[in-house]
Amino acid sequence: MTVLALEIGPSRFAATRVADDVGADDVRQIPIPATGAWDRCRDVLLEVAEGAAVTALGVASVGPIDMAAGVVAPMEVPEWRTGFGIVEAARKLFPKASVHLALDGVCLALAERNFGALSSVMDGLAITASDRISGGVIVGGFTVVGRTGNAGHVGHVLVPGFDDRCVCGGRGCLEAVAGGASAVRWAREQGWAGDSVAELVEAARVGESVPAAALDRAGTALGRAVASVAALLDLDLVVLGGSLAEAGPALWKPLGEAVATHARLNFLPGLRVVPSQLGDIGVLAGAGVLAVTASA
Repeated sequence: MTVLALEIGPSRFAATRVADDVGADDVRQIPIPATGAWDRCRDVLLEVAEGAAVTALGVASVGPIDMAAGVVAPMEVPEWRTGFGIVEAARKLFPKASVHLALDGVCLALAERNFGALSSVMDGLAITASDRISGGVIVGGFTVVGRTGNAGHVGHVLVPGFDDRCVCGGRGCLEAVAGGASAVRWAREQGWAGDSVAELVEAARVGESVPAAALDRAGTALGRAVASVAALLDLDLVVLGGSLAEAGPALWKPLGEAVATHARLNFLPGLRVVPSQLGDIGVLAGAGVLAVTASA
């Protein structure tokens, strides 16, 4: 049995085989192409399949998606913004395979539930903060999918005190403040000369004031959003990963302060936010879980 996992992320297509002996070095990835998106995605899948008969494929995609229709519409893939039938295309590529689609945040929550910090709780929230912010929710031990498959879009929780314009067209979304691309954009508007999340994190680490302020804003917004979602869903554990989460105290200190300030209901004092240990393969690992469990 050959099982594959595919990630359609905000900056990459990534795929791997699903097996106990597969690690990060076995992941094949390419940047999101400007044209020929499915052709390039197909090539990555065929490369990891290595000619084997694929029996199951799990697809984790940045949203929005239509899970029932098998359609993805990520803003980062120009050709797919109005919708692309990824499930139908994958079934044509692998006729013997069962193909299963879920939001990237849902797959992240699956991975944290099976391999990471959420394995010890029945209710929790998984967030990845990189260029964009994705999230997935575990309630009663089950991953929440939602009516269309888009449950967990924590990046579009409104954050009090902020009015930054979001790529979704709204204002004050968490992603508009704490998404890596947004934080970099804000820092550049304040005169900083860098242009990537990695540069922003490093500049804050060595004490540059504008990058540090950008991460302070991001951490504060994350903490406020976490406190709100925890109160709504009665959570006591949140796991945070992604490139922005590697910023250290510049992000985590304001995040913790915001949680302490706003998570004040008597069932929330134990609320914890912990770093993910899954690195950049969390979403892909969750796609693997999706493929194995949904086709079992």
